[in-house]
Amino acid sequence: MIKTEQLSKVFRTEDVETTALNSVSLHVKEGEFAAIMGPSGCGKSTLLNIIGLLDNPSNGKYYFNGTEVAGFKESQRTQFRKGNIGFIFQSFNLIDELNVFENVELPLTYLKMKSSERKKRVEEVLERLNIGHRAKHFPQQLSGGQQQRVAIARAVVTNPKLLLADEPTGNLDSKNGLEVMELLQQLNQEGTTIIMVTHSDRDAGFAHNVINLFDGEVITEKANAEVSELQSV
Repeated sequence: MIKTEQLSKVFRTEDVETTALNSVSLHVKEGEFAAIMGPSGCGKSTLLNIIGLLDNPSNGKYYFNGTEVAGFKESQRTQFRKGNIGFIFQSFNLIDELNVFENVELPLTYLKMKSSERKKRVEEVLERLNIGHRAKHFPQQLSGGQQQRVAIARAVVTNPKLLLADEPTGNLDSKNGLEVMELLQQLNQEGTTIIMVTHSDRDAGFAHNVINLFDGEVITEKANAEVSELQSV
């Protein structure tokens, strides 16, 4: 599903040239749950931004379901993301002026879905994530764990092929963080492909594959044997 070949990203200013990614090649199959790990500044978020079509690489190839997307213009990337890619962020990124229902509904509005279909879809995903009773509340009225559930609901309401999670438990306590990871695991078991950036060994333990980055390069990529065994049962 996701395949990169010799992907590189260089950031340039007048005086400095910084290589954030250096010849990264990886392959994430449909239905997999992959974790990207590494120290701060190693290129994890840069790689996630390119996979999520928020940015283009400087060099290399990137295939999304067989389509070469590395050279897309910004307008093409924006159009391609719709309905294909969902995002979950550490800081939730909910809109304070919108209530829970409206926050989750927003991506469907951009897809120009009919009002009746939007209402049905939002209600279904809120109930699925056990946050329907908070539909009329605003983000500041929710706990951190509840806000992340809303953020996940917003990310999956369009039924995206790929879900990208950037430190999804980073602002949560241990209990709420575990609940979020169990939610992501459930979504993955239902067929959603997930790529997650994390510093947490516990969170990475939910993934099928763990990709370790260092100084913009993939240094190891290994399968999580325990998860693979559970998936095959």
